Amino acid sequence: MSIETVQTDKAPKVIGPYSQAVTVDGFVFCSGQIPIKPQTGELVRGDIREEVRQVMSNLRVVLEAADSSLARVVRTTIYLTDIGLFPQVNEVYGTFFQAPYPARATVGVAALPKGARVEIDVVAKL
Repeated sequence: MSIETVQTDKAPKVIGPYSQAVTVDGFVFCSGQIPIKPQTGELVRGDIREEVRQVMSNLRVVLEAADSSLARVVRTTIYLTDIGLFPQVNEVYGTFFQAPYPARATVGVAALPKGARVEIDVVAKL
């Protein structure tokens, strides 16, 4: 088994001992992304819809750096600090995928890094 790391300057820099993504056995495992603008390092705040768009944009560029795409995602996990925001998150999330949709879990959490309200991670086929 060979594990390769994935890194791109088009996504936010990592803030700890982890990789933006790793590839192994024909899959790419993306670390969770929060709504950070890669250009500024600042967290998007305000409308949860804009936050989700930024998260998905960050995931898109990491997947592209791994020679994959959102169309090849097989599994996602959404972490929310306010599960009451799920309808708005789901609305935007749904615009990034087409059937057959990836498997998904959504988890309510007490807190996320940098005070973010949403984090999403994905697994995709290479």
